[in-house]
Amino acid sequence: MGQKISGSIKSVDVRGESSYHPVRRELRGPDFCRPPRLDLLLDMPSATPETQLRHAWNPDDRSLNVFVKEDDKLTFHRHPVAQSTDCIRGKVGYTRGLHVWRIHWPSRQRGTHAVVGVATPEASLHSVGYTALVGSDCESWGWDLGRNRLYHDGKNRPAATAAPTYPCFLEPDESFVLPDALTVILDMDEGTLSFMVDGQYLGVAFRGLKGKKLYPIVSAVWGHCEVSIRYVNGLDPEPLPLMDLCRRVARLALGRDRIHHIDALPLPQTLKNYLQYQ
Repeated sequence: MGQKISGSIKSVDVRGESSYHPVRRELRGPDFCRPPRLDLLLDMPSATPETQLRHAWNPDDRSLNVFVKEDDKLTFHRHPVAQSTDCIRGKVGYTRGLHVWRIHWPSRQRGTHAVVGVATPEASLHSVGYTALVGSDCESWGWDLGRNRLYHDGKNRPAATAAPTYPCFLEPDESFVLPDALTVILDMDEGTLSFMVDGQYLGVAFRGLKGKKLYPIVSAVWGHCEVSIRYVNGLDPEPLPLMDLCRRVARLALGRDRIHHIDALPLPQTLKNYLQYQ
């Protein structure tokens, strides 16, 4: 058995109950084990603005119905084109290492088909009509944020076979309530794609991604929607230096309450700087 995680999510009963209620889960199994390397990465300082721009949306790899904003290179805007589904890829494709980025997509701007995931350079960026374009073929993998479904090679899925539910612990009468932001976790060393929402790790969504070159991607249908990408950080597959591991243990020992008061500790300034990634 894997690590046991006690999680609290929000869900809504699709039978018509209007009030939100917390749902607690005891999540077991390897797919729900939050990787230690992910915790280490999230404890590191966020990527610099220059690095975020290098990993932003690619203005030259998009549907013609979307454009990257001039005043905000991390955000794209979709034109209000009817009966069209439109995608954009990120600038950087990943073949190795652990990579994490955050997607900000206001819930009121998602419409009927809002899909977040990864894709190869061969994945289609435009389709006539409204569809879950990311995950429709064998070149992309996506999470439909409205239907709570996972798609890959959907065109070839038997009609009688429903797409997998994600998060997979949802009951048939529950629908996951997503906030405006989510975190995407791509581990090319393990070959997995996972997601986090409000700090809760939702488990592995896709496996079998090793050996590919994958780019961040979203597909949108809502006119004037604006979706932002912010690269959090990455880790190479090589073993981490002992100094980095020791710093992580020390920061864990300090705990959340004291981690922001390192300067007040009776320690040499050099050690304080080290603990604060300075």
